[in-house]
Amino acid sequence: MTAGAHVRRANEALRATLPFHDRRDFDDARRGFVAALDEPVVRGTGGRIVWDLTAYGDVTGEAPPSVNPSLWRQAQLDLLHGLFEIAPGFFQVRGLDLSNMTIVEGDEGVIVIDPLISTETAASALALYRSVRGDRPVTALVYTHSHVDHFGGARGVLPGGEPGAIPILAPEGFTAHAVSENLTAGPAMARRAAYMYGADLEKGPLGQMTSGLGPYNSTGTISLVVPNVDITDTGQEVVLDGVRIVFQLTPGTEAPAEMNFHFPEQRLLCMAENATHNLHNIVTLRGALVRDPRAWAHFLDESVELFGADTDMLFASHHWPTWGSDRVLEFLGEQRDLYGYLHDQSVRLLNRGLTGPEIAEVLELPPSLAERWHTRGYYGSVSHNSKAVYQRYMGWYDGNPARLWPHPPEAAARRYVEAMGGYAAVVARARAAIAEGDLRWAAQLLDHAVFADPGPVEARELLAATFEQLAYGAENATWRNVFLVGAKELREGPVPSSATLPLDMLSQLTISQMIDVLAVRIDGPRAWDVRLRVNLTTSDTGQRYLLRLQNGVLTHVVGRHDDEVDATVAVPADRFGALLLGLVSLADLVSSGDASVDGPIDVFDRLRALVDRGDPTFPIVTP
Repeated sequence: MTAGAHVRRANEALRATLPFHDRRDFDDARRGFVAALDEPVVRGTGGRIVWDLTAYGDVTGEAPPSVNPSLWRQAQLDLLHGLFEIAPGFFQVRGLDLSNMTIVEGDEGVIVIDPLISTETAASALALYRSVRGDRPVTALVYTHSHVDHFGGARGVLPGGEPGAIPILAPEGFTAHAVSENLTAGPAMARRAAYMYGADLEKGPLGQMTSGLGPYNSTGTISLVVPNVDITDTGQEVVLDGVRIVFQLTPGTEAPAEMNFHFPEQRLLCMAENATHNLHNIVTLRGALVRDPRAWAHFLDESVELFGADTDMLFASHHWPTWGSDRVLEFLGEQRDLYGYLHDQSVRLLNRGLTGPEIAEVLELPPSLAERWHTRGYYGSVSHNSKAVYQRYMGWYDGNPARLWPHPPEAAARRYVEAMGGYAAVVARARAAIAEGDLRWAAQLLDHAVFADPGPVEARELLAATFEQLAYGAENATWRNVFLVGAKELREGPVPSSATLPLDMLSQLTISQMIDVLAVRIDGPRAWDVRLRVNLTTSDTGQRYLLRLQNGVLTHVVGRHDDEVDATVAVPADRFGALLLGLVSLADLVSSGDASVDGPIDVFDRLRALVDRGDPTFPIVTP
């Protein structure tokens, strides 16, 4: 299927409003090109492909009818790949993962900034650099922030995967956020991430056309090498392999732990993921805590004040650099105003009584921002970001009592379909809406039909076709992916997720974090009448914990034991995670001499038996 007449007209209308004649981004994205892989494909264990840009096919020329022309332009830029020298001694590898790896040459070797998602893509990126510049050792690692696409490939750039004695820098709080941010709601986030990034979609004009922020997420081995140098203050200076760097902490912006930094001698500024060539997310479609756009704007302003006058080039962890002091200041100022405007105007409108969906319908960026390519909504959008601001301040309830206690989707759908004259009448109304080009209304009608009765094929197929049309008109890459995955699952059902918690990350959890992760997975109703108390000692460190399960809630106290418990257990700290997850039994640990127990040896088996394993393929577009 390709785009219908209504979508084609909308795409052409958008084309007429944007400065497609402006080719500076293409010049910047190609500037400094040094080399590329002969074939941009990376394989992992057993030859499994973990990265493949060839799947997109030919993206030259004008946008096909099935891709929004603005998104097509962004995809052309995102899919440029290779090694680029962005300044003397500063190199970037772009197009080998969702993010960029930046390599800075020092006195003895190289500093690697943000080693991608997977060890395999990171190793390929470093090998590409070394094929041109020689086999220089990695003398330092820098993580700009706590998202996996900026640290997951770390072991791929280290000899034998181990850091040795090199400094590894990250913003304060990095490790806690890196290992915990997605664990509490991890299963649900992973399920929705499959929609947001479209990992299981075919790539190309009828499928996934990048993520806007970069091509897509590599699917190799994720690692975590814990930093050994914390950046704790703005203005803190560090010299790495002879290279002086000045840091700016920006907590609560694009990530809860993030930092920008400046190279004074070279007059270069790294903006992490706080200023990239698109509008970012205030809340992601995969789900996350709502970010603070006011703080984001404030920190961008601080970047200008701290470094703007002494910067000739700006680069970031995604996309391509910006050269020239005037252009850098213009870029940062517009990015600052982008987030500031979204925040301030959303708050102004909510104070006038508008709800989140109402704000999203009326809020427009000023033309001076909307006409700039780097403010376009390829990853975030004005629509869902304005709703996120409302959510941050006001929560899910919009104040109307009729919406305080609505029926859930299935129950509401049955009532809506009945009130509209039955299933056939709803489908007929949806077909009329499609013919009129009102795809949003058609999707709402058909959603009710599917949730009222998912059995008949007609509504599911028509809703899938509607989602495809919405995708073909979407400027936002993640919206496109969401619509296309929804269409695919309506036709084929949910695709089982292959996502697993990387053991390298799990090993970095504290005992308290492990217990907290388990607590949100306890099946409360099954545990209502269970009372369980365990004294735990980490035998290698001597730390004591009291674990309590009662009233369906698992809690713990650090630093003490209780006299009345079901069991007292001693186990090394590095084995507790495996014990808690059931990767090893307490009986096995006792028999090997790694643990001791006073009480029932099945105490942790009883606890794990109450864990809800979740559903990695829970339905989204069907009841």
